[in-house]
Amino acid sequence: MLLFRGTAWEQIGKSDEELREIVDGVNAWFAKLEGEGRLAGGRPLFDRSVVLSGENGRSVTDGPFPEAKEAIGGYIVVKADSFEEAVEIARGNPMMKHGLMTEVREIASDCPHMSEARQRLAASAAAAVA
Repeated sequence: MLLFRGTAWEQIGKSDEELREIVDGVNAWFAKLEGEGRLAGGRPLFDRSVVLSGENGRSVTDGPFPEAKEAIGGYIVVKADSFEEAVEIARGNPMMKHGLMTEVREIASDCPHMSEARQRLAASAAAAVA
């Protein structure tokens, strides 16, 4: 998964012609990924967000967060044979030259934290039986 982080890149003081070139470049990059069969989906995200934490989500913080320099503006899921290949795909993001950052994350088939907890509990149960 590629997460797109950045600020209001469209307000960077570019002329309409420069802005059109940026938009065309991004559209071409997405079309290339789709044409190669690498684009599995994705969506842009609105800035509005809420973070819940604590028991029953009692702690609520509205976002986007002024302390965060880069809100997640969207994501795409790419098909890659390895993490390194996904990184290479991300390097092609034309928005990075305009201040946007691209974070590459692997999508897990199972929550790694829950898996580790289940393994620990299974080991404890096996030790108790022995």
